Amino acid sequence: MNALAVAPAPLLRPMHEGDLDAVMEVERRAYPFPWTRGIFQDCLRAGYSGRVLELDGGLVGYAMLSIAADEAHVLNVCVDPHRQSHGLGRRLLRELVRLARQRDAVRVFLEVRPSNLAAIALYHSEGFNEIGRRPRYYPAENGREDALVMAMELVDADIATMPPL
Repeated sequence: MNALAVAPAPLLRPMHEGDLDAVMEVERRAYPFPWTRGIFQDCLRAGYSGRVLELDGGLVGYAMLSIAADEAHVLNVCVDPHRQSHGLGRRLLRELVRLARQRDAVRVFLEVRPSNLAAIALYHSEGFNEIGRRPRYYPAENGREDALVMAMELVDADIATMPPL
């Protein structure tokens, strides 16, 4: 019998405080200036929407979203550097956008380092557009780095398909 191995599907689920040890391991591997455990704890305690992505029994990525009034803010999307370029970041981002729609947000904002070309390409491919810049937003090896501010308008599918007046 000749069988092809089927890769297991990643499990996407809500983030819990018990995930933070694994989240911090990925955060430290991915970023030279990682978030602290306290930041993640504060986000969870504030009721922000955190998600984790598990594959092969381990945590391989996570994301955090805040929603206030009708605006959502992507605070963090991270995939373990050893697992990047396999669509996992896209899966996390789409989940955050789905959550924003579910909570009736009309737009989603995010910040990204101009040096993070892969993330910028992902955000553009998912419908985000650059709307501004936050000077000296991120810590960097030689001081500070600006942030590109990107946004996506969440238009109801019914409105998008309406005929012109």
